[in-house]
Amino acid sequence: MNLLVRPGIDSDEVRARILEVAEEHFRRIGYAKTSVADIASELGMSRASVYRFFPSREAIKEAICRRVLNGTAEVAFTIARRSAPPSEKLEELLTAVHHHNKTKLLDDRRMHDLIVAAMRENRPVIKAHTEQMVTVFEAIIREGIETGEFEVEDPAEAARAVKTAFMPFFHPILIEHCLRHGEDTEAGLREQIRFILKALGRSDYAR
Repeated sequence: MNLLVRPGIDSDEVRARILEVAEEHFRRIGYAKTSVADIASELGMSRASVYRFFPSREAIKEAICRRVLNGTAEVAFTIARRSAPPSEKLEELLTAVHHHNKTKLLDDRRMHDLIVAAMRENRPVIKAHTEQMVTVFEAIIREGIETGEFEVEDPAEAARAVKTAFMPFFHPILIEHCLRHGEDTEAGLREQIRFILKALGRSDYAR
């Protein structure tokens, strides 16, 4: 049955179902090989009907990117909300986000490729995600200043610096480059986290 004529269905449900089918195709055959016609056929819809909810194939691609990136953001939010010392939360967050992105490369390659393509195309969804992560960093740094763990004066500036220092372990292209050349990302990550925490004022950080 055409999804649009199912009794009681609303537009949000149609949009969600379109994205569900699109993501399944992206994971199975890749975003480059998936057409709007493929998605429409799976749903029993016409291409014109799909375009009523998404103006282009690129809009679908961006929406899937957002869904994937929201998974990374949720990892960060979960850790940031924990009741723990700020330095411990920041260390755990940076480690978890790196592992999350590296796992995507190793175990979910087509979604990794989708995010890489969005980065190369300078998609707004990528900028929004990066800003979201910086906001989480800033919140933890502010908490660390309040508890006396961190000694920086400008938490917003410090958060941007953390983003820059962490980029080799956050950016999918850079992670892929490291793994392709056999670099030990785990050792490098630990060293970079030590550097970041010391820069924030944790001079006693020696793990």
